[in-house]
Amino acid sequence: MAREQLTPGLLGKIETLVDDKLVVKHMGGEGVLSTPSMIMLMERAGIEAVQAHLPEGHTTVGFEVNVKHFGATPKGEKVTVTAELLDIDGRKLRFKVEAFDEHKKVGDGTHRRAIIKVEKT
Repeated sequence: MAREQLTPGLLGKIETLVDDKLVVKHMGGEGVLSTPSMIMLMERAGIEAVQAHLPEGHTTVGFEVNVKHFGATPKGEKVTVTAELLDIDGRKLRFKVEAFDEHKKVGDGTHRRAIIKVEKT
């Protein structure tokens, strides 16, 4: 079965509850979504957007993140992260990434990934 081509506009979306694995607690209370956790979710959304469209035996690896994290999301709230493929330059992919909690936008920016062939070990 042939896979569809990579085209700008492909969208990946991750929805999850902010739990103990995703929080930093130095902000007080039960904790809030940490910036590294938000970035990890943005990277996962980028993978989700394109993985099904890559040739057999290929995946992507992140190599650049340029994001702002400007809102606190408390533990127990849902966070939704999206990655939209903006453009393709050879093996390099550029995504618009955004994060929202149940009330507001909490982060945005760009993320770049490179297509690589998976080596068998």
